Amino acid sequence: MTKKLLVVGAHSADYVWRAGGTIAKVAEQGGQVLNLALSYGERGESGELWKENPNRSVDEVKKLRHEMSEEASAILGCEFKCLDWGDYPMIVTEERVAQLADIIRDFAPNVIITHTKEDPFNPDHPLAYQVVEKARQLSAGAGVAAAFARINPPVWYSFEPHQPELSGFVPDTFIDITSVFEKKIAAMACMRAQEYLKSYYTELGSRRGNHARRISGKQQVKYAECFKSNVPVILDTIVPDMHF
Repeated sequence: MTKKLLVVGAHSADYVWRAGGTIAKVAEQGGQVLNLALSYGERGESGELWKENPNRSVDEVKKLRHEMSEEASAILGCEFKCLDWGDYPMIVTEERVAQLADIIRDFAPNVIITHTKEDPFNPDHPLAYQVVEKARQLSAGAGVAAAFARINPPVWYSFEPHQPELSGFVPDTFIDITSVFEKKIAAMACMRAQEYLKSYYTELGSRRGNHARRISGKQQVKYAECFKSNVPVILDTIVPDMHF
């Protein structure tokens, strides 16, 4: 059975910086990945586009952001969709929670990755966490028998925020992305609205690779991404497969 990963970002480029390598690796291993953006980040995440042409319309910025995300997604091997909820501020209604729950139920992912519960520098990221939390509960029924269609509860992770020390982020899971790091570099290069982030996340991949290498003793790990589990992870055995 094909393994499925759902990545939910508040904005259309969030997945590239924080989980691009993980996405590429799942795709290379035969998994199916859906990258779902709640908004295009047209207001708060597109500074380079507005500087380039202050007279651009919001719709034009959205179109450009969509093209960038589709280009990056093709490199990583995932499908891209955007719900276009708007940003800065993002407004989450019960109807939108239900919309996301339907998507989760239809896609039936094994794993969901989204933002952290806290992020003092971005008002939309904690909202994304909250809506994913509610939608996941509704789609899975938290393991309780229900009168409506439900799926098995997906494993749920948060990816690393831009300011981890100020967001309560302590990683408990590292993914070796060494073999796909060039794909992540190429995907990040597509995000021309936020080019200033490319160097930061390139350096972060190396730094997290060093952490993963020291923790595991696996000298082949050069680049990594890290995550924090939001629910207990259920394993078949206490001794995991030690091979990456």
